[in-house]
Amino acid sequence: MKSPTIGTIHLNVANLDSMVTFYRDIIGLQEHRRENDTIFMGVGAEDLLALHHQPDYPRIAGLTGLYHFAILLPSRPDLGRSLKHLIATRTPLQGTSDHYVSEAVYLADPEGNGIEIYRDKPREDWFLDGEMQLTSTPMDYRGVLDTVQSEDVKFAGLPSGTIIGHIHLHVASVPQAETFYRDVLGMDILFNLGSATFMSYNGYHHHIGANIWAGRNLPIQPVQGLEKYVLHVGDALDNILSKVEAAEVAIQTLDDGYLIRDSSQNAIVLAK
Repeated sequence: MKSPTIGTIHLNVANLDSMVTFYRDIIGLQEHRRENDTIFMGVGAEDLLALHHQPDYPRIAGLTGLYHFAILLPSRPDLGRSLKHLIATRTPLQGTSDHYVSEAVYLADPEGNGIEIYRDKPREDWFLDGEMQLTSTPMDYRGVLDTVQSEDVKFAGLPSGTIIGHIHLHVASVPQAETFYRDVLGMDILFNLGSATFMSYNGYHHHIGANIWAGRNLPIQPVQGLEKYVLHVGDALDNILSKVEAAEVAIQTLDDGYLIRDSSQNAIVLAK
């Protein structure tokens, strides 16, 4: 089976024009197309981001939904170019981290949606004494910046091969999230920190993160922020849909897949 991946991240936004400008000029995505009040963006292939204009939705903290979505770049020099551009544009950063498996830069868009921009280290370097590591230590940002050649000064946007590497969610309960993503969607639980869990397919360090850092048993309502995300599961789709039905989770058929909701009502579109 082709390795599952996170697909398009759908966000409800209040100011569509300013958000498109941010994701184009600061993050480096291209505008693919506009459909009514939605703009789809990416790097020329699959849509990575869909911005839906919903000015009447409020922005409310303390709900289930998006913690951050993570843009995975192909290489360390790509991360260096992105970081150099963020510095040059004086974009506020929330931090940088070396996670042993990856190096990451954190920031937020103008409406407060969390973003991680990262690169994976070689998979053989993810392990220490036979155990996969997922830590958070200071990133060698000078080393990342030094991978960019001095003449390579013009930022031309995110490179071909950029994908959504993972998504991290606010949930109402970590045990309930683990039960859903493990037993219904078939993911493995790689790390449990008590207040957060990290889950994946095929030995990746994580496709889904879920935490209760915004509080336990959070309420759910239509808001600006995450509307849904696409999860490509390849040839496992029929088997997963059978498990979804057996778990008595509602399924809505869409043109591009099957809409379900996890244990905290975060919306997922299952697709091949």
